[in-house]
Parts: sequence; C-alpha cells; structure tokens
Amino acid sequence: MSEINQAQLDLVDEFEFFDDWMDKYQYIIDMGKKLPEFPSEWKTDLNKIDGCQSQVWIHHEFADGKIKLHAISDAAIVSGLIAMLLRIYDNRTPADILATTPEFLAKLGLDKHLSPTRSNGLHAMLQRIGELATRYA
Repeated sequence: MSEINQAQLDLVDEFEFFDDWMDKYQYIIDMGKKLPEFPSEWKTDLNKIDGCQSQVWIHHEFADGKIKLHAISDAAIVSGLIAMLLRIYDNRTPADILATTPEFLAKLGLDKHLSPTRSNGLHAMLQRIGELATRYA
C-alpha cells in the first residue's frame, strides 16, 4: 500500500474513536490549531484559494520530485480541514497525488456533515492541489 493511501486509512482510524459529530468537529479544529506558521508574505493573491467562504492560502515548493504544501485559513474548522489535506497530500510526488482519490472524505462522512460552502471550499483546495500536481507531473 502506498504511503498516501496509508495516510488516508490512518486518518479515518483516528476518527473512529469519536461517537458524535461535535467531538469530530472539535478534533478537526484541534488539528487546525497545530498547523505550522504561515508567513505573511505567502498571503498573496496567487496563493489565495477562490471558492472558499473563509480566507485560505496555499503556498507550495517543489523539490526533490515532491510538492511541499503550506496552508492556512482564518477560520478554525477550515484550518482543520487544511491540516487533514496536508496529512494526505503534503510532501508527495505529483504522480502519487494525481493517483489518489480523496476517499477519506466519504469514509469520514465529511461529504454529508460539512455545510455546502465549506464543502465547496474543501473541493477548491483539492482542486488547487491537483492543479499543482498536474503542473509538476
């Protein structure tokens, strides 16, 4: 099994400890609080994600055949969603990113428990990551 698919399985396993969605939301928020610092000079229009209700920026670097992702949001729940995406897609090869369907979204039930605007924002972030992978593939 690839590292990226294992990362998805590990994430899903972590959420099985929680019985209700309030606990899951709190865990997502807590994950977002642990995001690394995001320098203000990275908060540019080029890095900003359109389609998100809150402000989201994704900065990237490409080195040694892998895409290193950095991201931040001004909203707590969205920062948590970013942390989840980084767990799956950060520091991966473009080929691995492009070959990986975000199955964890349905397995966690995020597709059913996020508001439409949050869901649209999540898909906009996934789209940007896919565009970066396509650029470097």
